[in-house]
Parts: sequence; structure tokens; C-alpha cells
Amino acid sequence: MPRFHSPATFRDAAALAAKLREWGPDLGCDETLQGAKGPLGQEKEVLGRTLKNRFAIHPMEGWDGGGDGMPTAATLRRWHRFGLSSASLIWGGEAFAVCPEARANPNQLHQGSHPDVGQGLAQLLAALRAGRQEARLDEEFLCGLQLTHSGRWACPTPNTPTPRIAFRHPLLDAKVGVESDVPVLTDEELADIPALYVQAALLAQEAGFDFVDIKCCHGYLLHEFLAAHSRPGPYGSSFAGRTRLFREIVAAIRQACPALGLGVRFSVTDLFPYVKGEDGVGVPDAMDAHLPYEHGFGLDPQHPMQADFTEPFQFLDLLQELDISLVNLTASSPYSCPHISRPAAFPPSDGYFPPEDPLAAVALHLNAARHCKAAYPDLVFVGTGYSYLQEWLPHVAQHEVGLGHVDFVGLGRMVLAYPEMPRDVLAGHDLQKKRICRTFSDCTTAPRNGMASGCWPLDPGYREQPESAIIRDLRPRLP
Repeated sequence: MPRFHSPATFRDAAALAAKLREWGPDLGCDETLQGAKGPLGQEKEVLGRTLKNRFAIHPMEGWDGGGDGMPTAATLRRWHRFGLSSASLIWGGEAFAVCPEARANPNQLHQGSHPDVGQGLAQLLAALRAGRQEARLDEEFLCGLQLTHSGRWACPTPNTPTPRIAFRHPLLDAKVGVESDVPVLTDEELADIPALYVQAALLAQEAGFDFVDIKCCHGYLLHEFLAAHSRPGPYGSSFAGRTRLFREIVAAIRQACPALGLGVRFSVTDLFPYVKGEDGVGVPDAMDAHLPYEHGFGLDPQHPMQADFTEPFQFLDLLQELDISLVNLTASSPYSCPHISRPAAFPPSDGYFPPEDPLAAVALHLNAARHCKAAYPDLVFVGTGYSYLQEWLPHVAQHEVGLGHVDFVGLGRMVLAYPEMPRDVLAGHDLQKKRICRTFSDCTTAPRNGMASGCWPLDPGYREQPESAIIRDLRPRLP
């Protein structure tokens, strides 16, 4: 296994900055935090709201909803904790499936199974507001709901993947168990999907959400279509064809909900799929046998571990044409290249150990955001990949926002463990180091084994449950 130093072992910010410069000569890390008076406390106008800080909460699949799509006490607790964070931008907070069969897991919130699911969405916002009230926050914030169709990764029934695929993939078909008799989604089936997004958008609007996110990332349906080069017909091949379903969804929501804001979470590059090697470390999945690799998006087909921003920039051009200015940037997919998508020192139970220093993946996220912001200064970008930085997260976040390389710093796993981190940073308080996410990946191992996605090592609400010991035993170990 490659040797690397955890961010927690760096003696100071200068040492981390020197390490980051191995993957970008101008990457850096501020030595002194400035709290609310610094870049992370700058106001930003977004969708008509004046937001008071530059922290955002990423959308997540909590695996803690009811089978009927309604939130449970665990879901509402999670949203209450999002409110405690003081983050001004709540980006979805949740991945909400547009129909029961579009769920990535059996406990994902969704429409189509319970008649009062709209009231369930309103409960999420009420829990969020209660958290903000407890934290004595009365300034404006912006909250959206992420709308998703899981496509290839749909699994609405326990332990029974039910993939709905955009095209035949020579590597991922086998990974998800796609047999030869699993059909590709037909053009007629695709034509019915925008109506599902409209129904969900109407529910979100009625519940009080400010915007909806049309999810185009992490290997799910709309992201997979961006790579549907081999699909014939009106929904594939050309860039116009591969973005047709997305454009139809945007048009349908705009017609039904003209006052509702729109955002897009977007995987800016795929990169080639990895698998676990004999030593437990990730390796490319027979890459030489699949060159040129024509089944990805935002990469060089001849060198598919290298990003190519040509088509991602076309997609950002399209967003500007559609008057969508709010963009949450991520990379690749946690199913096919998790060490890039979710930088971590330790893999989930079904994963592999990182083939390189996870800081390299953090740098990839930082550099991707820099490329996009430099080319599209008028778009509002949320960055990803910060949690692995641990106690140095606010130092790098302040550096990137302060130099104008990204507009908001998005947090996912970190707020499961330590939701008050943004509040402590802005207040100038010392970080609570015993609560900082150390990327043990238990929040992924748990759902991969049918349990909720909480912070099992650090959050007392999860740590004290009997499943906590089971999850510790599931952690992979090097042979």
C-alpha cells in the first residue's frame, strides 16, 4: 500500500501547503484563520438571497428514511444538525428520488409511495429551522432539495439491485449485475421521466424549498447519460442527444414552477473505473484492454485517468444558456472510482485502499473548481473534497474562497460527525478535534450493509447503538 501522511500529522499549515503543491504549484493553505471577518464570512448574493457565509451542506442519502419515503426521527435529527452548522447554503441536504424504483437504497426518501410525502419534506425544513433557532441564527439562508433518479445504481428492494441503464457499459454492467436480458431504457420510457421531476419539484416548492437540484453526478441516471456516446437515437451519441433528457427536465420544471430556483450537482470528470487489487489496494480495471475508453465524460479517452474539460465546459455553457447559475462540482462516482469521488484514508467494507495519497484526490477537486471558476466567473460554484483535510479544512477553504477559486465550501461527511464546525470556524473558536471526521468510511460501510449512514465512530447518537460494533468489524484490513 502506498505510504502517506494523514493531514492530522502535519505540524502546521505551511507543511500542508508544501505537500499540496506537489499536485498544483499554486495550491495552498492559509496559516491564520480570520473567522467571520475573513473570506468564509463574506456575503454572497445567490438566487435573490444575501447569504452571510461561504459554507454549504452537501446532499446525502441517509439510508434513514421509512420504506414509504417519509422521514424518520433519524432523518429529522440529521436535518436539525444541519441547522446547527450555521451554513448559509443547504444544498439539498438529501437525495430525494423521483419515484420508488429510482431509489438507490430501500430507505431513501422518495415520492410515489406515501400520499403525505410533501408534508414529510416540510418536516425536513422545520427540523432545519429548529436547529438554526437553537444556534441563535436569524440571518437568511438558502435551502434546496436534490432530485435524483439512480438509474444504473437503483436498488429499491433490499439486496436486489434493479438497474435502469442508459447504455451498455463493458465494465459497469458486470459490477452492478446487469445481465444480457436487462433492457436499456427506451426512448419512450425516457420521455415519461420529466413529469416525475415536475411532480417532485412541485412538492418541494409547496414544502418551502428555495430551489431544486437536478442531480447530474456520481454515476446516476443523468450523469450516465452525459457519457452515452454509444447510445443511438435522440438521447445519445452527440452532446445534444446526451443532454436531451436533462434539457427536457429543466424545461418541464420551469414551465410548472417558474418561481422555483434551479441548481445542478455535476461530476466534472469521470475517470476510469477502479477495482480492488490482490493486495487490497485499488487498481484500474484492465484499462489497457479498454483503450480508447469511450464510456466516460470529462476525460481523455486515450488517457482516461486525465481530466479533459472540453465537454464539461460545454455543459457549463448549456447551464448558462438555461439561466442556471448555481453549480455544485464533484468528480467521478463513488461506485466506480471512490478514491477520487470521496477522498479517504480508509475504504468502506466493499472498497479498496487508496492507490495514492488521498490529498491527490483533494487536489483534483480543488483544481477542477479552479478551472471552472476561472472560465465561468459569473456562475456560483460549490466545491467538494474538503473533509479529508480534517483540522486543516478551514485553512484550505479560506485560501480557496479568498483567492476567488470557489464560491462555497461544501461539506458532507464532516457535518455528520461535527455539524458545528462551520459555526466554530466563523466564531473564531478552536476546533473540537475529537469530533473531526477521520474518514474511516463507516458512514458508507453502514449503508452498504443495510444500516443508516451516520457517523458511527464519533456521533454519540450512533456510536452507542449495537450496530456500531458490527460496523467496526466490517472495516477492511490489508492482507
